[in-house]
Amino acid sequence: MKIKTLSRSVDEYTRERSQDLQRVFHNFDPSLRPMEKAVEYQRALTAAKLEKIFARPFVGAMDGHRDGVSCMAKNPNYLKGIFSASMDGDIRLWDISSRRTVCQFPGHQGAVRGLTASTDGNVLVSCGTDCTVRLWNVPRPSLEDSSISSENFIEPSATYVWKNAFWAVDHQFEGDLFATAGAQLDIWNHNRSQPVQSFQWGTDSVISVRFNPGEPNLLATSASDRSITIYDLRLSSAARKIIMMTKTNSIAWNPMEPMNLTAANEDGSCYSFDGRKLDEAKCVHKDHVSAVMDIDFSPTGREFVTGSYDRSVRIFPYNGGHSREIYHTKRMQRVFCVKYSCDATYVISGSDDTNLRLWKAKASEQLGFILPREQKKHEYNEAVKNRYKHLSEVKRIVRHRHLPKPIYKAMGIIRTVNDSKRRKEARRKAHSAPGTVVTAPLRKRKIIKEVE
Repeated sequence: MKIKTLSRSVDEYTRERSQDLQRVFHNFDPSLRPMEKAVEYQRALTAAKLEKIFARPFVGAMDGHRDGVSCMAKNPNYLKGIFSASMDGDIRLWDISSRRTVCQFPGHQGAVRGLTASTDGNVLVSCGTDCTVRLWNVPRPSLEDSSISSENFIEPSATYVWKNAFWAVDHQFEGDLFATAGAQLDIWNHNRSQPVQSFQWGTDSVISVRFNPGEPNLLATSASDRSITIYDLRLSSAARKIIMMTKTNSIAWNPMEPMNLTAANEDGSCYSFDGRKLDEAKCVHKDHVSAVMDIDFSPTGREFVTGSYDRSVRIFPYNGGHSREIYHTKRMQRVFCVKYSCDATYVISGSDDTNLRLWKAKASEQLGFILPREQKKHEYNEAVKNRYKHLSEVKRIVRHRHLPKPIYKAMGIIRTVNDSKRRKEARRKAHSAPGTVVTAPLRKRKIIKEVE
């Protein structure tokens, strides 16, 4: 007669210290755990509810400007630094960790409309409605010295006066060139007081410009004639141009897929394009109820953040039609500029109420030092939420966001208008000859034509 016995080594179960955790062995045979799915579903529900409880995205406000914040720029070489400029010509360098002004850059006599930093982080370029482009040397010692007060003023290293006002500026990712947008597109060199190259297509003002992160000679612009244009510095004219139904306020290239760009449009939507095929959008991102003023991609390329005239900040997945997050406060006014931090952990927004606001990119993320056990617990909660996210109860909790009353009412009005248009289109189709009424897909509907 054979008797099965449990044989375990005492050494495997004995703790070396009283603070050590008791070792536990699991048998993952599904026949021994018939309630495994029910338990995991309950854990997914709990994880979704805990995410809502700990969702505190607002970190703090950076107050110091005396007029609305018009533009911002990141310093690629300094993680904690962010530049901001306001409508009264004030430019500041902020330390995000302490939320204080490190130094100021006085000199502009009007609103600063464009701000950018060179790739090495040593040169700051600003332009504005006073028809000047100013170059500043970013002070390296002051970045490490946190005791410097905001009374530290920096003088411009160079000032270039031009014939027209400027609306935007962007620096080349590799090289000494930067581009300004105004009555025309001008390409400048750090060491030249005149543009080295100029592009003009039509008579309307260029309102935004962005260099491609993968190909230094490519750049995209948007103009007040509702056009989006791609230029190649190696050519004497534009490469591609499309006309949309409404104006594009800002453009951002995907840093991980440099052939793709996303346009923030006046109609409250964002349109993602493949730069090689502009006659159709790859994806339409809808949720804002007013004009989208600025857009910036995460360094990971998987998400982008938008700021809108409807006084809200939203975070979209790069291939999703709806936002995964909306940030708003009672005091925040129209958002004119947004930026992702260089480590994709924070989002910075600048609004008309003179404040910069710092938000967490993940609303319920735990800040500070995280123990390995806490990290494993967070990863497990994310895994069970993703596993059961298709179920109605988990989906309802994860998707729910509190909306301000004006946005909630505006979304209802937009939904009613769209339903009315859809019914009208269906009736027109039903009472017309087959094939005579063709409904254009949403990805093509807002594009009027491509200009050669």
